[in-house]
Amino acid sequence: MVNNIDQIDRDILGILQNDATLSIDAISDRVALSRNACWRRIKQMEAAGIITGRVALLDPHKLGLGLSVFVMIGAADHSPDWLEKFHRAVRVLPQITGAHRMSGDLDYVLRVQVADVADYDRFYKRLIEMVPLGDISASFVMENIKDSTALPL
Repeated sequence: MVNNIDQIDRDILGILQNDATLSIDAISDRVALSRNACWRRIKQMEAAGIITGRVALLDPHKLGLGLSVFVMIGAADHSPDWLEKFHRAVRVLPQITGAHRMSGDLDYVLRVQVADVADYDRFYKRLIEMVPLGDISASFVMENIKDSTALPL
């Protein structure tokens, strides 16, 4: 479907990335399509897996989760058993909001959202209890300059 995405589809996707609560009527007005044509395009992009979900974005500070942490991990080993333990820990620990296997010197980078440093320490102790890690270090976010879920279309 990527080759079949035209400018109208990109406009629809841009609108949905900024406000997924808009009605089909509002979206269709903005892209100058009929309501039915707009609805069909959205359904086709959902069926193709281009639109994977619609969510509400929350303010972590207002929910008492104001500390963002990037955790850099060196794997203890690369056995299937270790990988399963690591994947399980990533799935189970709700503080992990992003997990990425990396090329280069690091094996994994986690994005973690916690209340404060003490909360991070509790998370850290739980993580190392669940899976042995070869190396782990953390960087605390001092300022969010840009933090977006929107893809460049």
